[in-house]
Amino acid sequence: MEAVELSARSVLVTGAHGLLGAWLVKALLEQGARVVAVRRDEPAVSALALMELEHRIDLVHGDICAEGLIPRVLAEYEVDTVFHLAAQTQVGIANREPLSTFETNIRGTWLLLEACRAHGVGRVVVASSDKAYGTHAELPYREELPLQPVFPYDVSKAAADLIARSYWHTFGLPVAVTRFANLYGGGDANRQRLVPEAVAAALAGRRPVVRSDGSLERDFLYVEDAVAAYLAICGALDRGQGMGEAFNAGGGRPHRVGDVVALICRLAGSELEPEIRGEGVPHGEIDRQWIDFGKLHALTGWEPSVTLEEGLRCTVDWYRAHPTASAR
Repeated sequence: MEAVELSARSVLVTGAHGLLGAWLVKALLEQGARVVAVRRDEPAVSALALMELEHRIDLVHGDICAEGLIPRVLAEYEVDTVFHLAAQTQVGIANREPLSTFETNIRGTWLLLEACRAHGVGRVVVASSDKAYGTHAELPYREELPLQPVFPYDVSKAAADLIARSYWHTFGLPVAVTRFANLYGGGDANRQRLVPEAVAAALAGRRPVVRSDGSLERDFLYVEDAVAAYLAICGALDRGQGMGEAFNAGGGRPHRVGDVVALICRLAGSELEPEIRGEGVPHGEIDRQWIDFGKLHALTGWEPSVTLEEGLRCTVDWYRAHPTASAR
Protein backbone atom coordinates (compact mmCIF):
# COMPACT_ATOMS: atom_id res chain seq x y z
CA MET A 1 0.00 0.00 0.00
CA GLU A 2 1.42 3.38 -1.01
CA ALA A 3 2.13 5.83 1.82
CA VAL A 4 0.51 9.27 1.94
CA GLU A 5 2.68 12.29 2.76
CA LEU A 6 1.08 14.15 5.68
CA SER A 7 3.93 15.99 7.36
CA ALA A 8 3.38 19.75 7.63
CA ARG A 9 -0.17 19.47 6.29
CA SER A 10 -3.01 21.26 8.02
CA VAL A 11 -5.80 18.70 8.39
CA LEU A 12 -9.35 19.29 9.60
CA VAL A 13 -11.05 16.29 11.20
CA THR A 14 -14.74 16.71 11.98
CA GLY A 15 -16.04 14.09 14.38
CA ALA A 16 -12.55 13.77 15.89
CA HIS A 17 -14.01 12.79 19.25
CA GLY A 18 -15.67 9.67 17.89
CA LEU A 19 -14.04 6.26 17.77
CA LEU A 20 -12.66 6.51 14.23
CA GLY A 21 -11.86 10.21 14.54
CA ALA A 22 -9.74 9.71 17.65
CA TRP A 23 -7.62 6.95 16.10
CA LEU A 24 -7.33 8.92 12.86
CA VAL A 25 -6.09 11.97 14.77
CA LYS A 26 -3.50 9.78 16.49
CA ALA A 27 -2.23 8.50 13.13
CA LEU A 28 -2.14 12.00 11.62
CA LEU A 29 -0.13 13.37 14.53
CA GLU A 30 2.30 10.47 14.32
CA GLN A 31 2.92 11.40 10.69
CA GLY A 32 3.59 15.04 11.46
CA ALA A 33 0.31 16.67 10.40
CA ARG A 34 -1.17 19.69 12.11
CA VAL A 35 -4.65 18.62 13.20
CA VAL A 36 -7.66 20.89 13.67
CA ALA A 37 -10.79 19.39 15.24
CA VAL A 38 -14.31 20.76 15.68
CA ARG A 39 -16.21 19.79 18.81
CA ARG A 40 -19.88 20.62 19.33
CA ASP A 41 -20.79 19.26 22.76
CA GLU A 42 -19.00 18.52 26.01
CA PRO A 43 -20.48 15.12 26.84
CA ALA A 44 -19.87 13.49 30.19
CA VAL A 45 -18.16 10.64 28.35
CA SER A 46 -15.89 11.75 25.52
CA ALA A 47 -13.87 9.74 23.05
CA LEU A 48 -11.54 8.17 25.55
CA ALA A 49 -8.84 7.44 22.99
CA LEU A 50 -8.48 11.17 22.21
CA MET A 51 -8.17 12.54 25.75
CA GLU A 52 -4.40 12.23 25.91
CA LEU A 53 -4.02 13.86 22.48
CA GLU A 54 -6.17 16.98 22.90
CA HIS A 55 -3.23 19.14 23.98
CA ARG A 56 -1.56 18.38 20.62
CA ILE A 57 -4.41 19.53 18.36
CA ASP A 58 -6.12 22.81 17.58
CA LEU A 59 -9.59 22.42 19.05
CA VAL A 60 -12.45 24.59 17.80
CA HIS A 61 -15.71 24.55 19.74
CA GLY A 62 -18.87 24.83 17.69
CA ASP A 63 -21.44 23.13 15.50
CA ILE A 64 -20.48 22.35 11.91
CA CYS A 65 -23.96 23.61 10.96
CA ALA A 66 -23.33 27.01 12.55
CA GLU A 67 -23.15 29.77 9.97
CA GLY A 68 -19.60 30.72 9.13
CA LEU A 69 -17.85 28.22 11.39
CA ILE A 70 -16.30 25.90 8.80
CA PRO A 71 -15.27 28.73 6.43
CA ARG A 72 -13.52 30.42 9.38
CA VAL A 73 -11.70 27.24 10.37
CA LEU A 74 -10.55 26.53 6.82
CA ALA A 75 -9.27 30.09 6.38
CA GLU A 76 -7.66 30.68 9.77
CA TYR A 77 -5.91 27.30 9.97
CA GLU A 78 -5.03 27.18 6.25
CA VAL A 79 -6.58 23.73 5.94
CA ASP A 80 -5.60 21.73 2.86
CA THR A 81 -7.05 18.30 3.78
CA VAL A 82 -10.44 17.43 5.33
CA PHE A 83 -11.72 14.20 6.82
CA HIS A 84 -15.44 14.69 7.42
CA LEU A 85 -16.58 12.16 10.03
CA ALA A 86 -19.02 14.23 12.10
CA ALA A 87 -22.45 12.63 12.19
CA GLN A 88 -25.33 11.53 14.35
CA THR A 89 -24.65 7.79 14.14
CA GLN A 90 -27.34 6.13 16.25
CA VAL A 91 -30.16 4.33 14.44
CA GLY A 92 -32.44 4.58 17.47
CA ILE A 93 -31.97 8.32 17.82
CA ALA A 94 -32.57 8.78 14.09
CA ASN A 95 -35.85 6.88 14.37
CA ARG A 96 -36.98 8.92 17.39
CA GLU A 97 -35.72 12.31 16.17
CA PRO A 98 -35.04 12.26 12.42
CA LEU A 99 -34.82 16.03 11.94
CA SER A 100 -31.70 16.45 14.09
CA THR A 101 -30.10 13.52 12.27
CA PHE A 102 -30.90 15.05 8.87
CA GLU A 103 -29.62 18.44 10.06
CA THR A 104 -26.24 17.09 11.13
CA ASN A 105 -25.69 14.38 8.56
CA ILE A 106 -27.07 16.06 5.43
CA ARG A 107 -26.99 19.82 5.97
CA GLY A 108 -23.72 19.58 7.88
CA THR A 109 -22.18 17.80 4.92
CA TRP A 110 -23.27 20.25 2.26
CA LEU A 111 -22.19 23.23 4.35
CA LEU A 112 -18.75 21.68 4.80
CA LEU A 113 -18.42 20.81 1.12
CA GLU A 114 -19.46 24.27 0.01
CA ALA A 115 -16.87 25.79 2.33
CA CYS A 116 -14.21 23.42 0.95
CA ARG A 117 -15.16 24.43 -2.60
CA ALA A 118 -14.95 28.13 -1.78
CA HIS A 119 -11.54 27.76 -0.10
CA GLY A 120 -10.03 25.41 -2.67
CA VAL A 121 -9.30 22.55 -0.27
CA GLY A 122 -7.05 20.02 -1.99
CA ARG A 123 -8.60 16.76 -0.80
CA VAL A 124 -11.75 15.80 1.10
CA VAL A 125 -12.78 12.37 2.37
CA VAL A 126 -16.41 12.06 3.51
CA ALA A 127 -17.72 9.24 5.69
CA SER A 128 -20.81 7.57 4.34
CA SER A 129 -21.73 4.09 5.61
CA ASP A 130 -22.55 0.58 4.49
CA LYS A 131 -26.05 1.41 5.78
CA ALA A 132 -26.49 3.66 2.75
CA TYR A 133 -26.92 0.56 0.57
CA GLY A 134 -30.09 -0.49 2.40
CA THR A 135 -31.24 -4.08 2.00
CA HIS A 136 -30.00 -6.10 -0.99
CA ALA A 137 -30.67 -9.72 -1.83
CA GLU A 138 -27.24 -9.84 -3.43
CA LEU A 139 -24.26 -9.68 -1.07
CA PRO A 140 -21.57 -8.56 -0.50
CA TYR A 141 -22.19 -4.88 -1.14
CA ARG A 142 -20.24 -3.56 -4.12
CA GLU A 143 -19.89 0.10 -4.96
CA GLU A 144 -21.93 -0.20 -8.17
CA LEU A 145 -25.01 -1.41 -6.28
CA PRO A 146 -27.76 1.21 -5.98
CA LEU A 147 -28.28 3.06 -2.73
CA GLN A 148 -31.78 2.12 -1.56
CA PRO A 149 -32.13 2.98 2.13
CA VAL A 150 -35.52 3.26 3.82
CA PHE A 151 -34.82 4.27 7.46
CA PRO A 152 -33.85 7.81 8.56
CA TYR A 153 -30.21 7.15 9.52
CA ASP A 154 -29.54 5.12 6.39
CA VAL A 155 -31.23 7.76 4.22
CA SER A 156 -29.17 10.54 5.82
CA LYS A 157 -25.91 8.76 4.98
CA ALA A 158 -27.00 8.01 1.42
CA ALA A 159 -27.98 11.65 0.88
CA ALA A 160 -24.62 12.87 2.20
CA ASP A 161 -22.90 10.29 -0.02
CA LEU A 162 -24.63 11.54 -3.17
CA ILE A 163 -24.13 15.21 -2.31
CA ALA A 164 -20.42 14.70 -1.68
CA ARG A 165 -19.81 12.96 -5.00
CA SER A 166 -21.79 15.65 -6.82
CA TYR A 167 -19.20 18.20 -5.70
CA TRP A 168 -16.55 16.47 -7.81
CA HIS A 169 -18.72 15.93 -10.86
CA THR A 170 -20.15 19.45 -10.82
CA PHE A 171 -17.47 21.66 -9.25
CA GLY A 172 -14.28 19.61 -9.45
CA LEU A 173 -13.81 19.42 -5.68
CA PRO A 174 -11.38 16.52 -5.04
CA VAL A 175 -13.64 14.41 -2.83
CA ALA A 176 -14.10 10.70 -2.19
CA VAL A 177 -16.65 8.84 -0.07
CA THR A 178 -16.19 5.92 2.31
CA ARG A 179 -18.73 3.14 2.93
CA PHE A 180 -17.26 1.13 5.76
CA ALA A 181 -18.44 -1.83 7.82
CA ASN A 182 -19.14 -1.69 11.58
CA LEU A 183 -16.10 -0.22 13.31
CA TYR A 184 -14.82 -1.35 16.70
CA GLY A 185 -11.76 -0.84 18.89
CA GLY A 186 -10.50 0.57 22.15
CA GLY A 187 -11.68 3.92 23.44
CA ASP A 188 -15.22 3.84 22.06
CA ALA A 189 -17.38 5.89 24.43
CA ASN A 190 -20.64 5.01 22.66
CA ARG A 191 -22.26 2.29 24.75
CA GLN A 192 -25.16 1.98 22.30
CA ARG A 193 -22.78 0.03 20.07
CA LEU A 194 -22.46 -3.71 20.41
CA VAL A 195 -18.74 -4.19 21.00
CA PRO A 196 -17.90 -1.60 23.70
CA GLU A 197 -21.01 -2.47 25.72
CA ALA A 198 -20.37 -6.21 25.48
CA VAL A 199 -16.72 -5.75 26.47
CA ALA A 200 -17.64 -3.54 29.42
CA ALA A 201 -20.26 -6.01 30.61
CA ALA A 202 -17.94 -9.01 30.31
CA LEU A 203 -15.14 -7.28 32.21
CA ALA A 204 -17.57 -6.16 34.91
CA GLY A 205 -19.01 -9.66 35.36
CA ARG A 206 -22.38 -8.74 33.83
CA ARG A 207 -24.21 -10.65 31.11
CA PRO A 208 -23.82 -8.76 27.83
CA VAL A 209 -27.18 -7.75 26.37
CA VAL A 210 -28.08 -8.58 22.76
CA ARG A 211 -31.02 -6.44 21.58
CA SER A 212 -31.94 -8.82 18.75
CA ASP A 213 -32.21 -12.59 18.66
CA GLY A 214 -28.49 -12.72 17.90
CA SER A 215 -28.95 -13.83 14.29
CA LEU A 216 -28.16 -10.45 12.65
CA GLU A 217 -25.00 -10.65 10.54
CA ARG A 218 -22.54 -7.79 10.39
CA ASP A 219 -19.17 -7.12 8.81
CA PHE A 220 -16.71 -5.79 11.41
CA LEU A 221 -13.63 -3.63 10.76
CA TYR A 222 -10.97 -2.94 13.38
CA VAL A 223 -10.50 0.80 13.85
CA GLU A 224 -6.78 0.90 12.97
CA ASP A 225 -7.52 -0.93 9.71
CA ALA A 226 -10.20 1.70 9.05
CA VAL A 227 -7.68 4.49 9.66
CA ALA A 228 -5.29 2.88 7.20
CA ALA A 229 -8.09 2.78 4.62
CA TYR A 230 -8.84 6.49 5.11
CA LEU A 231 -5.19 7.37 4.64
CA ALA A 232 -5.00 5.15 1.55
CA ILE A 233 -7.97 6.99 0.03
CA CYS A 234 -6.37 10.33 0.87
CA GLY A 235 -3.22 9.14 -0.89
CA ALA A 236 -5.23 8.20 -3.96
CA LEU A 237 -6.69 11.71 -4.09
CA ASP A 238 -3.14 13.07 -3.92
CA ARG A 239 -2.35 11.08 -7.03
CA GLY A 240 -5.46 12.34 -8.82
CA GLN A 241 -7.29 9.03 -8.41
CA GLY A 242 -10.65 8.13 -6.91
CA MET A 243 -12.20 11.59 -7.17
CA GLY A 244 -15.99 11.54 -7.07
CA GLU A 245 -15.96 7.84 -6.19
CA ALA A 246 -17.11 5.72 -3.25
CA PHE A 247 -14.97 3.06 -1.59
CA ASN A 248 -15.96 0.13 0.59
CA ALA A 249 -13.86 -1.30 3.41
CA GLY A 250 -14.70 -4.20 5.68
CA GLY A 251 -13.34 -7.20 7.44
CA GLY A 252 -13.94 -9.64 4.61
CA ARG A 253 -16.94 -11.64 5.79
CA PRO A 254 -20.06 -11.31 7.99
CA HIS A 255 -20.37 -12.59 11.56
CA ARG A 256 -23.47 -13.37 13.62
CA VAL A 257 -23.95 -10.82 16.40
CA GLY A 258 -24.54 -13.60 18.92
CA ASP A 259 -21.24 -15.25 17.97
CA VAL A 260 -19.36 -11.95 18.29
CA VAL A 261 -20.68 -11.39 21.80
CA ALA A 262 -19.83 -14.96 22.78
CA LEU A 263 -16.27 -14.43 21.48
CA ILE A 264 -15.96 -11.22 23.51
CA CYS A 265 -16.99 -13.10 26.65
CA ARG A 266 -14.38 -15.78 26.00
CA LEU A 267 -11.61 -13.26 25.36
CA ALA A 268 -12.56 -11.36 28.51
CA GLY A 269 -12.42 -14.57 30.55
CA SER A 270 -16.14 -14.53 31.33
CA GLU A 271 -18.21 -17.70 31.47
CA LEU A 272 -21.52 -15.79 31.42
CA GLU A 273 -23.93 -16.30 28.55
CA PRO A 274 -25.24 -13.26 26.62
CA GLU A 275 -28.73 -12.09 27.55
CA ILE A 276 -30.94 -12.23 24.44
CA ARG A 277 -33.61 -9.52 24.71
CA GLY A 278 -34.89 -9.28 21.16
CA GLU A 279 -36.78 -11.24 18.58
CA GLY A 280 -35.92 -11.19 14.90
CA VAL A 281 -34.64 -7.97 13.33
CA PRO A 282 -35.12 -4.79 15.42
CA HIS A 283 -37.06 -2.01 13.73
CA GLY A 284 -34.81 0.22 11.67
CA GLU A 285 -32.06 -2.40 11.34
CA ILE A 286 -30.88 -4.43 8.33
CA ASP A 287 -30.65 -8.17 8.88
CA ARG A 288 -27.46 -8.94 6.96
CA GLN A 289 -24.58 -6.77 5.78
CA TRP A 290 -21.26 -7.60 4.16
CA ILE A 291 -18.73 -5.44 2.30
CA ASP A 292 -16.66 -6.19 -0.82
CA PHE A 293 -13.46 -4.10 -0.57
CA GLY A 294 -11.97 -5.22 -3.88
CA LYS A 295 -12.15 -1.77 -5.48
CA LEU A 296 -10.11 -0.12 -2.73
CA HIS A 297 -7.62 -2.97 -2.75
CA ALA A 298 -7.14 -2.73 -6.52
CA LEU A 299 -6.52 1.04 -6.34
CA THR A 300 -4.36 1.28 -3.22
CA GLY A 301 -3.41 -2.22 -2.07
CA TRP A 302 -5.37 -1.79 1.16
CA GLU A 303 -6.79 -4.85 2.88
CA PRO A 304 -7.64 -5.56 6.54
CA SER A 305 -4.64 -6.77 8.53
CA VAL A 306 -6.42 -7.59 11.80
CA THR A 307 -8.76 -10.57 12.17
CA LEU A 308 -11.93 -10.23 14.21
CA GLU A 309 -10.50 -12.30 17.07
CA GLU A 310 -7.24 -10.32 17.09
CA GLY A 311 -9.11 -7.02 16.99
CA LEU A 312 -11.49 -8.00 19.76
CA ARG A 313 -8.56 -9.20 21.87
CA CYS A 314 -6.89 -5.80 21.40
CA THR A 315 -10.17 -4.10 22.29
CA VAL A 316 -10.64 -6.16 25.46
CA ASP A 317 -7.03 -5.47 26.42
CA TRP A 318 -7.53 -1.72 25.90
CA TYR A 319 -10.53 -1.62 28.22
CA ARG A 320 -8.83 -3.88 30.73
CA ALA A 321 -5.91 -1.41 30.81
CA HIS A 322 -8.35 1.51 31.24
CA PRO A 323 -10.69 0.28 34.01
CA THR A 324 -12.36 3.66 34.49
CA ALA A 325 -13.37 3.56 30.82
CA SER A 326 -14.93 0.10 31.03
CA ALA A 327 -16.76 1.08 34.21
CA ARG A 328 -18.60 4.04 32.62
